[in-house]
Amino acid sequence: MNQTTQMHKISLELPEHEAYFTPFFATGFLEFLNKLKLVEYTILGEKYKQNTLKYLVENNLNIDFRGKNDNYDLVITSQDITVPGNIKKFKTILVQEGMTDPPDWRYHVTRFLHLYRWCASTSMTGLSHQYDYFCVASDGFRTQFIERGINPNKIRVTGIPNFDNLSEMKELKFEHKNFVLVATSDIRETLKYENRKKLINFALKIANGRKLIFKLHPNENVKKRVAEIKKYAPDAFVYHGVSIDPLLANCDVLITRFSSTIFPAQVLGKEVYCDIDNDELKKLVPIQNNGSSAKNIAEVANELLATQSVERPKEKDKYYSDLIHHIKYPLKRKLARTHTGH
Repeated sequence: MNQTTQMHKISLELPEHEAYFTPFFATGFLEFLNKLKLVEYTILGEKYKQNTLKYLVENNLNIDFRGKNDNYDLVITSQDITVPGNIKKFKTILVQEGMTDPPDWRYHVTRFLHLYRWCASTSMTGLSHQYDYFCVASDGFRTQFIERGINPNKIRVTGIPNFDNLSEMKELKFEHKNFVLVATSDIRETLKYENRKKLINFALKIANGRKLIFKLHPNENVKKRVAEIKKYAPDAFVYHGVSIDPLLANCDVLITRFSSTIFPAQVLGKEVYCDIDNDELKKLVPIQNNGSSAKNIAEVANELLATQSVERPKEKDKYYSDLIHHIKYPLKRKLARTHTGH
């Protein structure tokens, strides 16, 4: 829904254009896996498709399921770890959805072996190069994406809808106050490893007698995860199927990993424990522009629409040159020390 509402907000800033929407879809091998119901834990899953369609109908938005219309002037999308084949010929703007996964061994294996980008999840965001402009949340993210090999000339720092006016969340009401909040992740549902017992014990230590509340990720297996939390923290409260915003507004402390919930917690001045260095986190926080990011992105869209259509040159993957540099540079320094007699 974060992607859906972002796209809706951008379309409202383009009233002179006719906008059509579709739940996210894939083509090729990923579409084959989707038909076999093997990727239900992703935004290709049936539950997410139905939620999106429900939202589109309730808001009287035009629907073009799977983008079957063959005559668009522009496509705007919130992710590119897979790009449907039928939209690649159109002018395209990629909009950052939120936090991206950090590069881990999957990221390096995927890039080194030229595997499907979705094998490394959102750490590969932007690396399709199948877009004309990439609208990002902050200068910190711009730097991060450039370091991963994205053409800086394609990046526009616009801010991103849903994360550009976070201070307004402070007025939200919730039934509890002054508690420690744990925003869990769907890491295991996406076939990665997480030591949830360790996370729960860490949360108990930080809470130190204070009220402890867990908010489950929407993609988690609720029955299993609730039982797991209650086993190690029987007095903790567990919420699921509700917006996390009121919980963030009223907590004292947030514990999470790489969730986008870090952004509002940081803006609201909460004590944050996560897997990102605090100095780095401050650089990444999305621009707070009082909700004008959608308008900024719309301006980029109109700029692109005014240009002649040009074929996108194939971007060079600088991953390999960087890899060679990191291997060669320490070796050069070692040889230099040897040569000087040190």
